[in-house]
Amino acid sequence: MADTTTVAPPDEQTSGRLVRREASATPERAAVRRRRRRIVEIVLGFGAPVVLFVVWQVAATSGAVNPLFFPPPTEVWRAALQLVESGELFDHLWASLTRVLIGCAMGVVSGVAAGIALGASRWVRATLEPLLSALYTVPKLAIFPLLLLIFGLTDTALNVAIGMTVFFFMWVSTMAAFLAVSPGHREVAQSFQAGPWQSFRHVLLPAALPQMFIGLRMSVSVAVLMMVGVEFTQANKGIGYLIWYSWTLFQAPRMYVGIVAVALMGLLLSNVVKWVSLLVLPWARVEIEGGDRNLL
Repeated sequence: MADTTTVAPPDEQTSGRLVRREASATPERAAVRRRRRRIVEIVLGFGAPVVLFVVWQVAATSGAVNPLFFPPPTEVWRAALQLVESGELFDHLWASLTRVLIGCAMGVVSGVAAGIALGASRWVRATLEPLLSALYTVPKLAIFPLLLLIFGLTDTALNVAIGMTVFFFMWVSTMAAFLAVSPGHREVAQSFQAGPWQSFRHVLLPAALPQMFIGLRMSVSVAVLMMVGVEFTQANKGIGYLIWYSWTLFQAPRMYVGIVAVALMGLLLSNVVKWVSLLVLPWARVEIEGGDRNLL
């Protein structure tokens, strides 16, 4: 007896599989997959530093690396406990955090104002963009001696140096965000006969804010980097001073405590800006978090 079973064409088979897959992808299953993916991401995020410290500990105790330059994490931990018990670590952290926050405030306010002005006006952009672009390429540490001459050996020079660094990052990101607003957004404002202020408030600013917050996250990170640099040069308190002073005395464990403290400070500040942006801009969650697309 002949087999009368018919085989659907490949296109129909593929279409049927896609339909069944979409039907099985209920909201509950999608939520479960998201939770599992989030758990895996958290495990990987915490697992990588743990593996690094374990390898570091084994290498330092086995003699694979010189413990004078790479002391085991256990010694670094003991040095951290001593700095915490004496209160010295908190003093350095507070001094550095204060400089970063003041510098960021100065740079963000001025950088956003400049970015809006250059992004909104062709004539302002033609006048100031060449000058600002030239100054942007100058290392800010090269200008720091000039700031010391102007403001003296005070924290003002350090704050201004951090603020200048943040200013250029915020200026570039804000101007680019306003220039990247799609013509469709502008046409909608024109169709409703919105004035300049209404267009700015209800169309341009909401469209540019996600990119501006991304620039703010970058600015916070470079502010921490600049803070360490200026504290290397001129400071008697701060995490950068702790790292540099420990190096001069060849106290490697204390130096590594400062390095880890800087890393944690930058991570904390960057995540705070990210959390705030998610609260302020819930409609731009995918753009702020970098989307949900896998590259691999």
